[in-house]
Amino acid sequence: MANRSFNPETEKEDILSRTPEEFLNGLERADTYLPFRAVVSPVPPESRLVVHSDPRSAGADRFRLVQIRLKHLQASKNLKSLLITSPLPGDGKSTVALNLAAALSEKGKWAVLLLEADVYRPSLSQKLGLNPWPGLTECFDKKGDPMQAIRRIDPLGFYLLPAGSPTEGGSILQFAFTSQFLEGLKATFKWILIDSPPTTPMAEILALKAQSDATLLVARAGKTPREAIEEAARTIGRDHILGIVLNDVKGLDHVYSKYYGYVQPERPAKKPWLRARP
Repeated sequence: MANRSFNPETEKEDILSRTPEEFLNGLERADTYLPFRAVVSPVPPESRLVVHSDPRSAGADRFRLVQIRLKHLQASKNLKSLLITSPLPGDGKSTVALNLAAALSEKGKWAVLLLEADVYRPSLSQKLGLNPWPGLTECFDKKGDPMQAIRRIDPLGFYLLPAGSPTEGGSILQFAFTSQFLEGLKATFKWILIDSPPTTPMAEILALKAQSDATLLVARAGKTPREAIEEAARTIGRDHILGIVLNDVKGLDHVYSKYYGYVQPERPAKKPWLRARP
């Protein structure tokens, strides 16, 4: 097929006819700071990314509180990689991971990588409203370089390495592959957040724990049984748990609405509390 000739006026009209998101999605552009391509997320409401979509909400404020505490702990304890997990599926760990990644990156000021290590039930691309692309699973199967699968997520400012195609036969070898790869990323990113499977597949959790500096355990208020939290703490080890993020706490929106002078309808936004390990 013959190469299309370049016509400045035609190109200009084509660019002007597209939305900014369509224009950016069409570029094979490198990231401003790191050599990774960028994709634009529409940040759909179902993503519950309150840090971006509702920054004056109770949920967003709680994530900023977690951000501040993590920055202090990073300075004092040299933290770099955090394992984010939960005792049970449905506790909201992936939503917490997305909001923390957005909060810690501060709209791209800091290089934050969100690594999706839940190869059984990957959900981050869907939550962000993005078309999926090959990730960890494909890199492991084809012995590829996971660095090629990293994308910067605009306008949120963090980087995402997705799990890729879901697998029912996740093996400890795959998680060992992920752990080895993580070691090489620590010099590149300010923070590495690992969205892991729940603590039930014990071997996988222990493989990922070995390459993380600390763990945030996510539990759902009024839903996650205390026994499940205690079992998860025993599996991970209490000395590795930085704190417990109590997710979906009710009754905070009204207080924040009165302070900011507006009232919002009830919404299922996530409201985490970070409770330090005793």
